[in-house]
Amino acid sequence: MIKFFSTNKIIFYSINFFLIFLYIFPGSLIGLVLQGDLKAQPQITSDFIVSSNHFYTFLLVSIIGFFTFQKQKQIKYLKTYLILIAIILELFHLMIPERFFEWSDLFGNLLGVVIVISINYFIHKNDTFKK
Repeated sequence: MIKFFSTNKIIFYSINFFLIFLYIFPGSLIGLVLQGDLKAQPQITSDFIVSSNHFYTFLLVSIIGFFTFQKQKQIKYLKTYLILIAIILELFHLMIPERFFEWSDLFGNLLGVVIVISINYFIHKNDTFKK
């Protein structure tokens, strides 16, 4: 699976493009498609302390990112990119009509990224996982 993503980087880039598009779209494009209402926000699961939708989204994007890039220098840039995009995209909601900045969304974004970064750290810290 890792080889599939690392040879097809276009998947990671496409997912990021789609994520950015959804974030800067004024209103909920997914709500419009699924429920016919631009203001409806479909919920995958109920929120727990942080926004579950944001957590799942950034967890998935981060996992695909770590499967896509394997070199140490790439991983360093990927970590920075994921943290910055998690923060910046949520801050854009301060300026986009029909979108609202929420702390639970920001922390959901960051938690999804930090969990994957932590798992990656512990896997690569322990040499037995490399074999």
